[in-house]
Amino acid sequence: MVYNCCYLKDDSIIKVLQKSLNLFINFSALIQNTIKNNKIELTVLDFGAIIQKIIVKDKNGNPTNMVVGFEQPKDYLDNPMFLGACIGRYAGRISKGEFTLDKKIYPIQEEKGVHLHGGSAGFNKKYFKVDEVNHGGNPFIKLSYISEHLEEGYPGTLKVSVTYTLEDNALIVTHEATTDQKTVVNLTNHSYFKLDNTAEINHYDLQLDCTKILDTYDNLIPTGKLTEVAHTKYDFLENKKINTTRLDTPFVIDKRKEICASVHSAISGITLEVTTNQAAVVIYTPETTGSICFETQNYPDAPNQPNFPSSVLNKGEKYFNQSIFRFKA
Repeated sequence: MVYNCCYLKDDSIIKVLQKSLNLFINFSALIQNTIKNNKIELTVLDFGAIIQKIIVKDKNGNPTNMVVGFEQPKDYLDNPMFLGACIGRYAGRISKGEFTLDKKIYPIQEEKGVHLHGGSAGFNKKYFKVDEVNHGGNPFIKLSYISEHLEEGYPGTLKVSVTYTLEDNALIVTHEATTDQKTVVNLTNHSYFKLDNTAEINHYDLQLDCTKILDTYDNLIPTGKLTEVAHTKYDFLENKKINTTRLDTPFVIDKRKEICASVHSAISGITLEVTTNQAAVVIYTPETTGSICFETQNYPDAPNQPNFPSSVLNKGEKYFNQSIFRFKA
């Protein structure tokens, strides 16, 4: 069962709740952590560093969950849609089931020549360590995971941290990583945003600071070319309704404005604004769930596309990826 509503209590009090759910499945307990301030309540699982709930109030003061998710944490153990999960080591698609670093070929898990979201056992299926839960002025949850050398075929031991911070009416998602040898990395969060309790998103107003998309083949692997969005179905430079447009599309962020994407529901009165330091945002509007994903990341298939921004992380360097999701009503 999926849901998108919950209730925020004592929203004037900043506090942190941490509880073990004692769901001893796969020999590990799922840990659920909830932090809140007077604008947002956030619930995160250690499994997949999954965002389970983001509760904000709509224009009428009604608490509303902004993300699609399961009511029971244990249900995330079977989560083919990657609901709310941290995606890695590489978000998006990589072609050919391999990539080359320093003239060495690294085979990675693939299906019909496509490697998706880090493989069949990507970060969305890993238990993260909960390093810190803080109830200060800007509450945060920090989680970490160590991806061993050649996990899912990727070279290097990658040390990853994900920090979820509440700051006024914004959720700040920060991904960081270091490696002990040259590798590729591209992390994102895969939350499905749902701004009201209706079953559709056709009435949502969407605006994107993106004049280009990555051209893709039918299997959604980039061709290497960039295509102008003007006068196409991908043209959301001016605010307009999504209507029946369905997207699974890498948009190139122009960086002309601070906000790269915004979406609004007149029913709830809630607007979500997205800011990121990343080069692209994959907009996904699934047929089966009335919701929209903003997967802020580097270009898909960058390891196999020399003209794309590099996804290489060297020993001694630090990967830093930060996106801000701001809710207004």
